[in-house]
Amino acid sequence: MGSLAMAMKHAGFEVSGSDVGIYPPISTYLKEHGVEYYTGWHPKRMGEPDLVVVGNVAGSENPEWQYVQEKKIPYVSYPELVAKYFVKPNSIVCAGTYGKTTTTALLSWILTQAGMNPSYMFGGLAVNEGFPSAVLPPHHNPLLGNEEFSVIEGDEYKTARWDNSPKFSHYSPTHLLLTAVEWDHADVYPTSEGYYDAFQKLINSIPKNGLIVVSERILDIKILNIQYPISITYGKSTNVDYRYGNIETNKDGIIFNIFNENQKYTVTSKLIGDFMADNMCAAFAMAHEIGIPTDTIIKAIESFKGLKRRLEKRYEGGVTVIDDIAHSPAKANSTLKTLKQIYNGKIIAVFEPNTGNRQIESIPSYDNQFANADEVIIPRLTHIKRDPAKPEPMDGSKLAEVIGKTHPNVLYIDDDNKLINYLTNKLIPGDVVVFLGSHGFRGMIEQLICEFQNKQN
Repeated sequence: MGSLAMAMKHAGFEVSGSDVGIYPPISTYLKEHGVEYYTGWHPKRMGEPDLVVVGNVAGSENPEWQYVQEKKIPYVSYPELVAKYFVKPNSIVCAGTYGKTTTTALLSWILTQAGMNPSYMFGGLAVNEGFPSAVLPPHHNPLLGNEEFSVIEGDEYKTARWDNSPKFSHYSPTHLLLTAVEWDHADVYPTSEGYYDAFQKLINSIPKNGLIVVSERILDIKILNIQYPISITYGKSTNVDYRYGNIETNKDGIIFNIFNENQKYTVTSKLIGDFMADNMCAAFAMAHEIGIPTDTIIKAIESFKGLKRRLEKRYEGGVTVIDDIAHSPAKANSTLKTLKQIYNGKIIAVFEPNTGNRQIESIPSYDNQFANADEVIIPRLTHIKRDPAKPEPMDGSKLAEVIGKTHPNVLYIDDDNKLINYLTNKLIPGDVVVFLGSHGFRGMIEQLICEFQNKQN
């Protein structure tokens, strides 16, 4: 929401907003870009705006939501706003259970570096200076408003409290980049069939003259029917259109090759993890297929610094502290596997799942997902609203019990200070602690870094 607010502000709109809490870094960015906001729900401070964008968590008792309805003020959801202002005739949508944010950001960066001036939106904060998370050309300048391409992150989560359809159903994709499909968000999709069906409808929406760039993983598991004639595949096997291989990775970065039509390209990046080769190959394939020169693509990939909270190194002394948004068992597994390949010391995972992965239905998805962690710690979980029609979501002790069924070393520490003290005394040089989850961990990361810095001094 903050990124969209800044994009609309830059495009010439007058923008203000509210939330239950607004914290750095987004609060800092909003102030720097002149977006007014306040904390809490105060209808008297709203005035009568021309349009209200209603957040996904606005409940029926929210006084500002009630005010909007009483005054009959026009309103839209987040994806409806994106659809109205950001989506261009050539609409590239990057979707998938994981990898979609990074590939969207990377593709946006490639198109920007290629001088195509796209509109774009992705759900993360980029590390590159001057590269915001959402860009909309100024609406008052017709010369800047006629770009042909948009790049949008296609989230499968529900559109709004009044609309359970996935966000990506609003973006009218002509080009689809599909990275992975593994059941997630059990609060919206109680069964895997419902989850897969949402992606099948997305695939079916691509026009016959459109383009689908799809991971071989999806074709291998045969969950979805991808039948359009213009489809491009990528992956590690020899029978794909864009193959990546010869990966060399360490804690300083990655180098690998991409093969296409008897051509070999060498790609170098300071981002860590073998999985980044997959994301980069996906973005390379889409960019190449829409006609961007390979030299431009490779230079853009090399200069892309990644996203905050995607295997982000927050501290590297004797101990390494990493922050990652992996909020599901599958995403945690991918991150931990990467760290195990790079580091030799113990890996301790502090894990807090998102709302959907605290539902009872998600329990089977936890089996053997933390095998690459030497120890798993469940902190005090952030309070979430519960649906009275559904069973009580898992609390920290229950989650520790579930993970403990297939992992020998799981702790539940419900006091933040005790958790920090435990880590400070437990970790030795060479060890890694990784914070996995979509929430902010209440400043524990910063506190832990201070403890390690004090130890060094």
